[in-house]
Amino acid sequence: MSDQIQFIVEKLNQEPFRKNYNLITFDSLESMQLLQLLNDVLGEIDPKHAVDIREELPEQTAKRMLGLLGILKYKPPGSISDLSAFRQGLVTGSKPVIHPVLHWLLQRTNELKKRAYLARFLVKLEVPAEFLQDDTVADINKQYEELMEAFKNLHKECEQLKTSGLSAAEIRRDISAMEEEKDQLIKRVERLKKRVETVQNHQRMLEIARQLRLEKEREESLAQQKQEQKNQLFHAEQRLQRAQLQLKEMHHAVVDSKPESLMKKLEEEINFNSYLVTEKIPRELDSKKNSTYFLQKVVAEPAMSQSDLNVLEIKINEVNAQINQLIEKRMMKYEPIDSKFSMYRQQASIISRKKEAKAEELQAAKEEMSSTERQMLQKTNQAHELEGSEVLKGDELKHYVNKLRSKNTFYKKKRLEIAEITAEYGVLQRTEELLKQRHEAIQQQLQAIEDKKGISGYSYTQEELERVSAVKSEMDEMKGRTLDNMSEMVKKLNTMVAEKKASLAPVIKELRQLRQKCQELTQECDEKKIQYDSCAAGLESNRSTLEQEVKGLLEECVQEESNYRYINCMKRNLEIQLQRAKEEVKAYVSPDPQERRKAIREQYTRMILEQENLGKKLREKQKVVRESHGPNMKQIKMWQDFERLMECKRECFLKQQNQTAIGQVIQEGGKDRLVL
Repeated sequence: MSDQIQFIVEKLNQEPFRKNYNLITFDSLESMQLLQLLNDVLGEIDPKHAVDIREELPEQTAKRMLGLLGILKYKPPGSISDLSAFRQGLVTGSKPVIHPVLHWLLQRTNELKKRAYLARFLVKLEVPAEFLQDDTVADINKQYEELMEAFKNLHKECEQLKTSGLSAAEIRRDISAMEEEKDQLIKRVERLKKRVETVQNHQRMLEIARQLRLEKEREESLAQQKQEQKNQLFHAEQRLQRAQLQLKEMHHAVVDSKPESLMKKLEEEINFNSYLVTEKIPRELDSKKNSTYFLQKVVAEPAMSQSDLNVLEIKINEVNAQINQLIEKRMMKYEPIDSKFSMYRQQASIISRKKEAKAEELQAAKEEMSSTERQMLQKTNQAHELEGSEVLKGDELKHYVNKLRSKNTFYKKKRLEIAEITAEYGVLQRTEELLKQRHEAIQQQLQAIEDKKGISGYSYTQEELERVSAVKSEMDEMKGRTLDNMSEMVKKLNTMVAEKKASLAPVIKELRQLRQKCQELTQECDEKKIQYDSCAAGLESNRSTLEQEVKGLLEECVQEESNYRYINCMKRNLEIQLQRAKEEVKAYVSPDPQERRKAIREQYTRMILEQENLGKKLREKQKVVRESHGPNMKQIKMWQDFERLMECKRECFLKQQNQTAIGQVIQEGGKDRLVL
């Protein structure tokens, strides 16, 4: 229970609650505060429940919380078997009810958030059967169920996309790359269109190319259909071969066997199968049922902490020790009588164990034989797919291997020749490109010079004239050329080609060596890269595992340290209380009256007496006050009246003085006027 409370306090002190509790403050919470705390946790899981429970009735609060706990599939612990008792504890805010609920909710907050979100859309609204008789209600209910199924499918696809590892940034990069490729393809198509437009009858050629593409696609589909039909035919032939093989094996078994051997074999199989059915399988089934029963019992029980497990282990050890003691006592008690029977029992148990072991070995051998037969059939099928004939054996296999070796050497030789020809072709193609680039650059320079001199088109005209004159001269030369000149030109061309080949031979040879070296270095680089990636992956996995272990150990260390501090504080408090109790007992038992006076009991006794005396004095004083209350009130009223009377006299006296002062001033003013 302490581990459970500590876990709850740690979770509540984290985000998003940040309650800043400790074990003492959490344990001192009242029932209303516990209910509000439970409601806050439920509100974090489902925002609809983020309300103040003081603004609603307790029955409404309990009904709302029970409804959400039912949706979240919470099962009360075994100690609260009665649902009404659990409901009553939830209404009153009982700690034995609230604490397990909080522990269960805080253990799986993210999972419960997802379940609460899905419950808003997947909790089916039950419609009474009499309302479903209406066609409109039935159609709306059907649409509601279809929308619920569509939501399920969309949610599954969303979860699959989340777990597939594709992020939005990667998808954006892929989209941008595809858009760039699309722009490049559009530009390339436009360039090809411009190049094709200069060709005569390009529309007809495009139509022919389109028809050719369609025919090729049709040819590919027909080839695919042909391949599928070949595969079907091959599978049918395989099934036929397997059936023929089984038939042949059955014929051999019938020919080579006798009725006695067949009967003996059948009896052995029947005995083995009957042993499996009557003894082995029921025993295994009973053991599986027992294990399932115990597992269900363990699942039904509340979550257990490490301390509970330790207590159970201690109990198990004690029970095992008691069982061993009882067995020893029984053996000591009945050994002289049942010595012979015990020997037979031991022999029977040994024979039964051997029988079980042999049966398991036989079953394993049969499973291994069936798996080996399946592998043999798979290998035979693969050989048929590759070669199309039966598996070779003996001299035929040696002859076939020699034939493959000769073909391999011939293939390598031809591959080297193809590589040489490809290299020469690449060199010549590059030379042609360079010459074309130089020709285009010279043509551009010449055109710029003609534009600068004001004779643009001169080179084109001159080329045309030269071409025409060259054609004319060629025609003339062709007419007047003889066979000797032609043979002499052929010789010259051959010598030129031989010279070019001779000049290019060392370059090509060096290029071959460099390419071979480049291939070797590339292969070595790939191997090193693979080694590096595997090593880096191993180190990364080791680092991650070590980090997780360190994190777990740090958390365990912090938890143990907090437990130690809490236990140390409790120990100090108990020691202080124990010391005070010892001093109290010592002072109370001591014969010295001075020591007795120091005892807390004596001090409290004196304080009680003092308070009782003080109470008596106060009661006497209260009595005197009650008796003199009436006359005192009358006297107070008389003094108040006297005070008002004196105040009235003072005001009258002040008014009279003011009036006399005003009269004197008026008289003096009249005298002054008379003098003037």
